Amino acid sequence: MNAESLILFKFYIMIMPILFIIGIFAVMTAKNIVAIIIGIEIMTKGVTLLLAASGYFGGNPEIAQNFIIVMIIIEVVILTIASGLIVNIVKKYDSLSTKNIRNLKG
Repeated sequence: MNAESLILFKFYIMIMPILFIIGIFAVMTAKNIVAIIIGIEIMTKGVTLLLAASGYFGGNPEIAQNFIIVMIIIEVVILTIASGLIVNIVKKYDSLSTKNIRNLKG
């Protein structure tokens, strides 16, 4: 690994936990459902960046690409289900507050 690659790798290693911590903070402190979903997406982007960097610097980008594709599929499924729930909550309560989720009964 040359000096440029090492600097880039250190940069990625510093950015990934920051993204993950920002996402956790958003999920734990937000009172808005959309903000929680955005926090989850920020966390998954940090994990995706970790997979890409580890594949590139580890010498196996093909394996990392497979994991990234699976991660993107999981993100889309989570976002689709969450969007459906958000639409139903807004139709019923006209609000995006997380307090409304406790009132839902299945």
